Amino acid sequence: MSIPVIFDCDPGHDDALALWFAAGHPSLDLLAVTTVGGNVPLEHTSRNARVVLSVAGVADVPVAAGAEGPLSRPLETAEWIHGANGLGGPVLPEPTVPLDPRTATELMADVLLAAGEPVAIIATGPITNVAVLLRDRPELTDRIREIVWMGGSTERGNATPYAEFNAMVDPEALDLVVRSGVRFTMVGLNVTHRALVTPEVRARLGAIGNRTSAFGDELLEFFCRTNAEVFGMPDGPLHDPVAVAVLADPGCVELVHTRLDVELTGTLTLGATSVDFDGMLAREPNAWVATGIDVDRFWALVEASVAHLA
Repeated sequence: MSIPVIFDCDPGHDDALALWFAAGHPSLDLLAVTTVGGNVPLEHTSRNARVVLSVAGVADVPVAAGAEGPLSRPLETAEWIHGANGLGGPVLPEPTVPLDPRTATELMADVLLAAGEPVAIIATGPITNVAVLLRDRPELTDRIREIVWMGGSTERGNATPYAEFNAMVDPEALDLVVRSGVRFTMVGLNVTHRALVTPEVRARLGAIGNRTSAFGDELLEFFCRTNAEVFGMPDGPLHDPVAVAVLADPGCVELVHTRLDVELTGTLTLGATSVDFDGMLAREPNAWVATGIDVDRFWALVEASVAHLA
């Protein structure tokens, strides 16, 4: 049976591939997409999600816009990686998928209430929308199967020396979600930096030969170039689809049950994710944290999912 999924995102090149992964994999049933201000402002992320689904021929999944920025901070964006509109590279077509009139929280709540079983939430941006849902609709907590989030790191950051971008943008939201009691999985840079878009990977994806893969190849050309310029990584790490793999193919990503805390006040460490693998703080484990990935298996999953689309 497929797992019902709500996908919360801030597209973003890697969000685009993650959306296609979630829409194209038979073990997942994509019920809704919600957007948040993150990589670029909400106006762009909402349009980008609709473009990505339109290109792939996914016409039956509602898309709703959510929080413009973090719970209590100004929004910081990442045009320096993703370009001014968030999907630098290709000329973006006009989306055929409409924007749902509901807010992200309203759409999430409606999907949770209508589903016949608990629904998983995959989040690949700042986790503000999920935090708002848990804060404002706590009676729906039992209807959430689990939350899988791409963000954080057990090592160094990519927005500051210690903080990964999604965590740094809204650490208060992340703290609220982690403390909610809902099963939570963190898929951080320590693992996503192994999912590299090598020339071989690009060739395999491009050889699929459908409209989605052609559009994706243009996205990856830009994404790999900016990662090379900013981080010295010409084989750009494709972060967000790794979170999808956690649900699509259990065992592809190794997980450890451990203690996760979020730095909310540090002058130099705001947004850092403290992962206590060794139990040094003597606190109860409260999260599953990704520690490894079968890279070949992961790319085969992505490739097969893109091949299912238009």
